[in-house]
Amino acid sequence: DDVDRAYFAVFDGHGGVDAANYSATHLHVNVGLHEEIVKNPAEALKCSFQKTDEMFLSKAKREKLRSGTTGVSALIVGNKLHIAWLGDSQVMLVQQGKAVTLMEPHKPERE
Repeated sequence: DDVDRAYFAVFDGHGGVDAANYSATHLHVNVGLHEEIVKNPAEALKCSFQKTDEMFLSKAKREKLRSGTTGVSALIVGNKLHIAWLGDSQVMLVQQGKAVTLMEPHKPERE
């Protein structure tokens, strides 16, 4: 289609780099192949985070891997920004020199 898209992501490995590297390699592929990417990019991000997690858990079980990761991603579709995250990583938007809160990071003390 004629819609401009851009994808950005950052992963912070915990207990090693396996989960972070796996997510960096696979999340964007899962987003791009998701059936809702055109009609509902937010849903594509959410489902792709879940799918990538399931894929890594399967690999981790097979290979006895013990690492994890937090992650944030930004998907720009036309003039809309979609943010997805897992864990306590955060996204910051600065607009005209002022920070704009985009999310509440996952913290152990939050329900």
